[in-house]
Amino acid sequence: MERMRTIIRRIDRKKLQNKAAIQAIEKAGGILKAGGLVAFPTETVYGLGADALNEDAARKIYEAKGRPSDNPLIIHIANIRSLRKVAEVIPEEAKKIAKKYWPGPLTMIFEKTDIVPYGTTGGLETVAVRMPSDPVALEVIRAGGGFIAAPSANTSGRPSPTCAAHVEADLRRRIDMIIDGGQVEIGVESTILDMTMTPPMILRPGAITQEMLEEVIGEVAVDRSTISADSRESPRAPGMKYRHYAPRADLSVVEGPMELAIEAINRMAAGRIAEGYKVGIIATDETAGRYRSGIIKSIGPRADEMAIASHLYGILREFDDEGADYIFSESFSTCGIGGAVMNRLLKAASHHIIDV
Repeated sequence: MERMRTIIRRIDRKKLQNKAAIQAIEKAGGILKAGGLVAFPTETVYGLGADALNEDAARKIYEAKGRPSDNPLIIHIANIRSLRKVAEVIPEEAKKIAKKYWPGPLTMIFEKTDIVPYGTTGGLETVAVRMPSDPVALEVIRAGGGFIAAPSANTSGRPSPTCAAHVEADLRRRIDMIIDGGQVEIGVESTILDMTMTPPMILRPGAITQEMLEEVIGEVAVDRSTISADSRESPRAPGMKYRHYAPRADLSVVEGPMELAIEAINRMAAGRIAEGYKVGIIATDETAGRYRSGIIKSIGPRADEMAIASHLYGILREFDDEGADYIFSESFSTCGIGGAVMNRLLKAASHHIIDV
C-alpha cells in the first residue's frame, strides 16, 4: 500500500482543554471526516479509527492492518442516542446493560440499519457497537463525526497495542495520525455480547464478565466453541476465527499444578536453549525467581488479574524485541478478567497447550 507521513501528537487525558490537545483532536477529526485513518487510545487497547459509515474509509483499515475482509469491525460511539442510527432493534436487555456498563469495555451486537455499510460489518447483517470510557477516545469520536470503526491498531494477528509506541512499530507510514494518550488502563479488548440471540451470548470475554452481565439481565450464555482458521464460516465478532494476539515466537501455554508446570517449563527451556534457541518465559511475581534460564518476565502478581491483563500484550511484544524463538507461559485462572487473559493467550498460542 502507499506509504504516507504519520503525524504523532501526544495528549494528556487529564488536560484535554489545553490548546495543544484541542488542536490535535480537531486535526484527528478532520482526517477522519476526510476518510483517513487515526489511531487513538481507548481504555482497552489502542484503536485504529475510520469513518464507520464510509465504506472506502473502512476498507483502508483492512488494508493498513492486513486484516481479512470478513472480520467485522466495531463501531465506536460517544453518545447513547447514536445507537439508534446503526442498530435496527435495541432489546430492553441491551438498554439495561448500556445504562450499567456504557461507557465502558463492552461491545454489543445488533441487527444493523441500512446506514451501516457491509464493508464495516464484514458482510454481515449485524453490527458491533461500543461506547468507550477513555476521554481521549470520546473526544476523537465526536470530532470524527460520531461513528468510528476502530479495531485494534496493530498489524493483523499481532499482539494488540497498549501504548502508542506499539502502534508506531506496526503502522507508521501506513496511517495518517497517531494520538498518543499514554498507556491504556485495561490492556485486553472489550467483552463482545451478541444481543441478537436468546439468551444473549458472550462471543469474546473481557473485563465485563458473564457474572456482571447476569446481575443486570439474568441468563447470559458463553460461546465455548472455537472456529478453526480454515473454517468457511464468517466470524460473528472480531477475534473469533483467525489467529490473534500472536508474537513471532512459538508460544506454548503450560497447564497443571504449579510445581509441575515450573519443573516442565525449566526442562523445556533448558532443552531449547541447548539447541541454540532463545527462550522466553512468562511467569508471575511469585514464580519468576524459580526459573533457571531464558528471558524471564513477570506478568504481575497472580492475585492481581487486572495487572496480568494490562501487561500481557506488552510482554509478548518485548519478547519479539528481544528475538525470542520460543515462549513458555504459565496458565492463569479463568475467573473474572482472567478468562479474557487465557482467551488471548490461547489464541496467541494457536491453542498449543502442554498439560503436565
